[in-house]
Amino acid sequence: MRNLKRAFVSVSVSALVAAGCATVADKTVTQEDLKIIKASFRENGQAKLDRLDQDEAQRLCSNAPPATIAKADAERVEKMNLESIKYPADGRLMGDWQQGERIAQTGVGKQYSDNPATPSGGNCYACHQLSKAEISFGTIGPSLYNYGKLRGTSVEMQRYTYGRIYNPQAYSACSNMPRFGHNGILTEQQLKDVTALLLDPKSPVNQ
Repeated sequence: MRNLKRAFVSVSVSALVAAGCATVADKTVTQEDLKIIKASFRENGQAKLDRLDQDEAQRLCSNAPPATIAKADAERVEKMNLESIKYPADGRLMGDWQQGERIAQTGVGKQYSDNPATPSGGNCYACHQLSKAEISFGTIGPSLYNYGKLRGTSVEMQRYTYGRIYNPQAYSACSNMPRFGHNGILTEQQLKDVTALLLDPKSPVNQ
């Protein structure tokens, strides 16, 4: 019974972070599984049970390892997510890189204990290297050091970078990266600021 409970806890943790990340389970999650998972949680503050509701992309990626997903399914998911990206109405894709650095360093937000009136952070260093100054960073994602220095700051690159932060599943169907804009984790201005952090020549990312 203990092992069974542990298995459901593992699945439920994946479901809880589904608002931000697509995860891969080791088995298909059935409707009966979802009932058990939902019955084991209660709403608390801004942490609502709707976080357990998956969209098509999340269901696809949770029920099969990415390598086994049919190419047509992956392309459909990417197309669907690409169409969901909302670019700034003012056409400006880059904000303040200094604010972007603060967002990248901050992991606060969306937890039941956080104040929903306080802007969330991106916690980018949890998965990526961004600058030489930060010696503590995760390696789940690729190093982004010299991101803009290597790629330039063309309008096309700004649009790609903004879109990739907004909804990474538009470019990789089962990306583990949170869909920061799609799921309302970061505001439009915050997305601009993080885009600037990656692309601005003055940013520590590009030094």
